[in-house]
Amino acid sequence: MTFDFIPDRVVSVTARAAAAFVLTLLGACASQLSGYGLGPQAERQAMMQQADKPAAPDTPGMYLGLIDRMQQQGLYFASLAHIDAYEKQYGVSPDTIVLRADALRMTDQPAASAASYAQLLQTPLAARGHRGLGLIAGESGDFTRAVQQLQQAAQLVPTDAATLSDLGYAELRAGDVSGARVPLMKAAQLDQNNQKIVSNLVLYLLANGQNEQAQALMTQQKMTPGVRSAIRVDAAKVAAAKRAQQLDVPVPLTVRTTGSVASVAHVPETAPRLLQWFTQ
Repeated sequence: MTFDFIPDRVVSVTARAAAAFVLTLLGACASQLSGYGLGPQAERQAMMQQADKPAAPDTPGMYLGLIDRMQQQGLYFASLAHIDAYEKQYGVSPDTIVLRADALRMTDQPAASAASYAQLLQTPLAARGHRGLGLIAGESGDFTRAVQQLQQAAQLVPTDAATLSDLGYAELRAGDVSGARVPLMKAAQLDQNNQKIVSNLVLYLLANGQNEQAQALMTQQKMTPGVRSAIRVDAAKVAAAKRAQQLDVPVPLTVRTTGSVASVAHVPETAPRLLQWFTQ
């Protein structure tokens, strides 16, 4: 086999012609794509954006951690989508059930949330199940049932400050001021920096007639006028519930319902109708 010699000038001309032909084709393609879907530049940008997306967690533990962080940031709807994806890949577990139950509760789906919490009652996360059911009962105004569920949760996790605080608040709203004292004091000493727990303690002091101590604690904690007003509104509801309990009559509906105190709750706007004093 032999190779014929081709002058460089001819090669240069041929190369230029080929390059011009390629550019012509590219121009034709661009003009055709400009009216249909993505153009070349948009396609390249979309591919670059896709490449920049973080890879999905490659272990179950990492994925659960990601979902938990989403919920801490208030992204409860997004977390529900990822829980579906997780369970499709790795299966259902108590960890995913509790994450789903919390997300359903925080997205105002109490019936579905209660069903999920009930699934936890025969698992190692039974305390979370009882606590969740207590929160749902309290949000509906049934503080007697809330106390029952939260008492069971506190028996299972006796050093959990959040559960103790929830129990104390529910007992206050049920009219049992004396019964709220011990769980709230335990919660306050277990977690002195939790503002919701401190707020519940102030509420107890007001309900118990210890106005000076309540005022001193609010001043020490530098509570805003809005927060102080909200606590006093709840104190009036506690007093009404206490009178109803003493008279052995049903608690009025206006006393059982909960208000909205976003300045105290510090919760994302994506979580509607939250209990203002419960430690979500």
